[in-house]
Amino acid sequence: MVDFLAENNLCGQAILRIVSRGNAIIAELLRLSDFIPAVFRLKDKSDQQKYSDIICDFSYFKGPEYYEGKLEAKPELQDLDEEFRENNTEILSRFYLAFESVHKYIVDLNRYLDDLHEGVYIQQTLETVLLNEDGKQLLCEALYLYGVMLLVIDQKIEGEVRERMLVSYYRYSAARSSVDSNLDDICKLLRSTGYSSQPGAKRPANYPESYFHRVPISATFISMVIGRLRSDDIYNQVISIYMGITVNLVEAWEPYKAAKTALNYTLDSANTKEQATRYAASMESLRPQVQQLLKEGFLRQEIILDNIPKLLNCLRDCNVAIRWLMLHSAESAYDPNNKRLRQIKDQVLNDSKYNPKILFQLLLDTAQFEFTLKEMFKQMLSEKQIKWESYKKEGSERMTELAEVFSGVKPLTRVEKNENLQAWFREISKQIESLNYEDSTAAGRKTVQLIQALVEVQEFHQLESNLQVCQFLADTRKFLHQMIRTINIKEEVLITMQIVGDLSYAWQIIDSFTSIMQESIRVNPSMVTKLRATFLKLASALDLPLLRINQANSADLLSVSQFYSGELVSYVRKVLQIIPESMFTSLAKIIKLQIHDIMEVPTRLDKDKLKDYSQLGARYEVAKLTHDISIFTEGILMMKTTLVGIIKVDPKQLLEDGIRKELVKRVAYALHKGLIFNPKTKSSELMPKLKDMAATMDGFYRSFEYIQDYVSIYGLKIWQEEVSRIINYNVEQECNSFLRTKIQDWQSVHQSTHIPIPKFPSVDESATFIGRLCREILRITDPKVTSYIDQMNTWYDLKSHQEVTNNRLFSEIQNTLGTFGLNGLDRLLCFMIVKELQNFLTMIQRTVLKDKAVVDVFKGVLGAVNPIQGIVGNSSKVYASAVAKTQKIWGAYLEAIMKVGQMQILRQQIANELNFSCKFDSKHLAAALENINKSLLADIEAHYQDPSLPYPKEDNTLLYEITAYLEAAGIHNPLNKIYITTKRLPYFPIINFLFFIAQLPKLQYSKNQGMTCRKATDAVDWPPLVLGLLTLLKQFHSRYTQQFLALIGQFIRSIMEQCTSQKIPDMPSDVVGALMFLEDYVKYTKLSRKVAEAHVPSFIFDEFRTVL
Repeated sequence: MVDFLAENNLCGQAILRIVSRGNAIIAELLRLSDFIPAVFRLKDKSDQQKYSDIICDFSYFKGPEYYEGKLEAKPELQDLDEEFRENNTEILSRFYLAFESVHKYIVDLNRYLDDLHEGVYIQQTLETVLLNEDGKQLLCEALYLYGVMLLVIDQKIEGEVRERMLVSYYRYSAARSSVDSNLDDICKLLRSTGYSSQPGAKRPANYPESYFHRVPISATFISMVIGRLRSDDIYNQVISIYMGITVNLVEAWEPYKAAKTALNYTLDSANTKEQATRYAASMESLRPQVQQLLKEGFLRQEIILDNIPKLLNCLRDCNVAIRWLMLHSAESAYDPNNKRLRQIKDQVLNDSKYNPKILFQLLLDTAQFEFTLKEMFKQMLSEKQIKWESYKKEGSERMTELAEVFSGVKPLTRVEKNENLQAWFREISKQIESLNYEDSTAAGRKTVQLIQALVEVQEFHQLESNLQVCQFLADTRKFLHQMIRTINIKEEVLITMQIVGDLSYAWQIIDSFTSIMQESIRVNPSMVTKLRATFLKLASALDLPLLRINQANSADLLSVSQFYSGELVSYVRKVLQIIPESMFTSLAKIIKLQIHDIMEVPTRLDKDKLKDYSQLGARYEVAKLTHDISIFTEGILMMKTTLVGIIKVDPKQLLEDGIRKELVKRVAYALHKGLIFNPKTKSSELMPKLKDMAATMDGFYRSFEYIQDYVSIYGLKIWQEEVSRIINYNVEQECNSFLRTKIQDWQSVHQSTHIPIPKFPSVDESATFIGRLCREILRITDPKVTSYIDQMNTWYDLKSHQEVTNNRLFSEIQNTLGTFGLNGLDRLLCFMIVKELQNFLTMIQRTVLKDKAVVDVFKGVLGAVNPIQGIVGNSSKVYASAVAKTQKIWGAYLEAIMKVGQMQILRQQIANELNFSCKFDSKHLAAALENINKSLLADIEAHYQDPSLPYPKEDNTLLYEITAYLEAAGIHNPLNKIYITTKRLPYFPIINFLFFIAQLPKLQYSKNQGMTCRKATDAVDWPPLVLGLLTLLKQFHSRYTQQFLALIGQFIRSIMEQCTSQKIPDMPSDVVGALMFLEDYVKYTKLSRKVAEAHVPSFIFDEFRTVL
């Protein structure tokens, strides 16, 4: 009969593929369970209020029209729903595919059973498959894996969350319109069961059998599978069902009377005591045995070859004891609210004299013993044939030599010629030579006979008298014995070790021993080498899910291997993280000593002061702490490069990643805690907190500089990479609030699974420290309460006239957060400007242009100012009337313009600071960037004048990449930036013109300060007003700016004409303000003066200069 798993056996291959897929599905479900978007849990009140109308459970299917109608009634809900769809469609699709694959799995298994029943597979029925060893195993596994899938889904992805995800997927995807979609069946299978994995949660009625019964499976098949399993005994009440998912049968079998009764017999107090004391005694006796076996030089090849059964028994007993004690002492196996379970647990712990440290030590020793034995056995197995052949050759040659001795030719002392013995030994030599390694059974029997023959020849022919002949015979017998021992080195021993040493049951509960592992490493860093064997033992658990996937040659092998290997490597990193943690604790002490205790030795020192500067105690303490750090480093580097699953773990990389992780954790926490501001304080906390933060960051920096040589790492490189990553990640998270499509953690280029940047709960409207810093700067430089003096780069309080802050603020931020911090702040301000401009334009379209009375005023002004080159008759009245009629819209308008202008001033200051520090710290980079920028702009201008000249193509990223460099070096002008795309707006130049002249009466000209506001109660700050207007106009076509400037020119001419006709000698303040605007416009845009002089006669400018 063809082998059931042979490639040409369709029946075997079909079920093998199903089982392989089952293991891959479970890995995907476990992988996805870590990526459930928190919003679907609806745990926070804020989430409930925000999303309760767009995230629904299966109640949605009772009346989808009702839910959709609610959304359509509110535009803001529609907007939120659309944003939610954009952010979650990808992850929802991934979850849906996983859920669909579970349904497809059971459908395919049922189809396979139907095919068996209908005789699709020739000569195969359900009975014949179950009679085959592999067939029985695979059918049992297929059913078992389906159960595991459903239990994993219920444990890892709560019922309500599943329902919400499936409804959202249904609403957002095309599945609802697809004819062949099996979404209904998937929803029926995975609707909430009412089960909760929370401690103390009540188990639903008929759970889990009603859950398993949602897709019917052949009752005949189930009863036959159970029939095949009845012979297996169960010794534990706590069992592992799959990769460390534990179940306590006392709780699980509660609803089933017969099972519960059977279990109760084994769970009475006396039996529990007997089991617990047996394993306690077993552990007591096994520990010294294993420690003896692990002594240096004890396990030699001869010992192993002579004691294979004994060593395997010892290994088996150790693993059985560890398994029983680990499972029955696991916290996760006992519900703390179940009184009976608590009693059983207490009895097990007391009767077994449970001590986690002793159990862990046994696990450590067993893993080391197992690893050593496996490695030695693998080596012996690889050398098996070579050694066997060499022993055969040696034995055969000895017999040939003896034959020659008895020929009388070989000069051996006192040996007479004996032709019979000569022929006999020659025959024995041939017999030994003829032994065949491939036929080990026959060779083994024949070797035993040859040994017996050599013993007998010594006795019958009285050869004992000749010591040399005896020695030859003894040597040959020894070689033949070695051949027998060598032929007994079989791969089955390794397979037995693999089965016996399985640690998959501890895949999750091993985490409860993490603190013990870490403490033992902290006390003795060389413990890492022993732990290596434990990690490798845990890696053997990967064989369970991968076996069938490998047999089926499935493409899932790599992804499933990567998932479980990645999980294990993460655990290894978690355990070994104690080393960087301990190093940083010592480092903090070193830095404290260096900063506060140890005095810096001056270049010149008086002899009598030498003793004061020696400070031997403090210096000894620093040396001792530094030695501790190097010992920790040595500990982790002693662990050799290890293959954990399919991932290679390099200890040097592990150490560096650990140091990075600890650095990131501490720096991120320091930034989070250090940059929290209280807006109610009289004077701002900004500068003091920045100074404190700079000192903290400097401490970290100096500690890294100090440590790098002792642990052999590139300190400055790591520092810059990780600090930039922390800041960029926080900027990205802060900017998310301005984006429709958010960047999730798993999409972020700055976030990492091995070296994660921690997220902290927000303390105000900002999500991160960078947002808090930005909003505090905006608060203290608010144009409503401060006045910005451009020439001094300083903000003054409007009421007290005291300095609030100046450009030194940005130098302080540079000292604290570096270039990355300033750059991040600049990027965040860009997003804020975009948001402000978008809101502003929405306000114009929805309120200003929808107000008929206001639009009529604009029409009237448009008629009055035409032609724009002319002069407006009765101008004062026309302008004053238009401003008065539109007064109600200017409050919100002014606030928006000032906010944009304020942020542009901040961006200019940041650019100045970045440019200054770039020229100071990296003059060659600054020069190179300026040159490439100028040459690129020259080429682009040349191309627009002559299109035949070259220009970067669309797929060329040069312009995009160079912009990032230029912005980081401060070589850019924020005022020239286009922030938003705009459409044509009616009356836009008129609106801005009226807004501008409405503000002029609030301002006055001062020779010392320029334009300032008349009253602190009605604050208008000139620089933000000018820059805000300038930025707004920049977002539109240049003709709007031209029209706006023309209107201002006309305003100046008209008012001056009226003054002349009325013989008013002084230039009106409004005209001075308008002319100041034109002057500042030319200054900020760096355009030619002709732009302003095109709209205002030069004699007016001459008179204006006399006013200045």
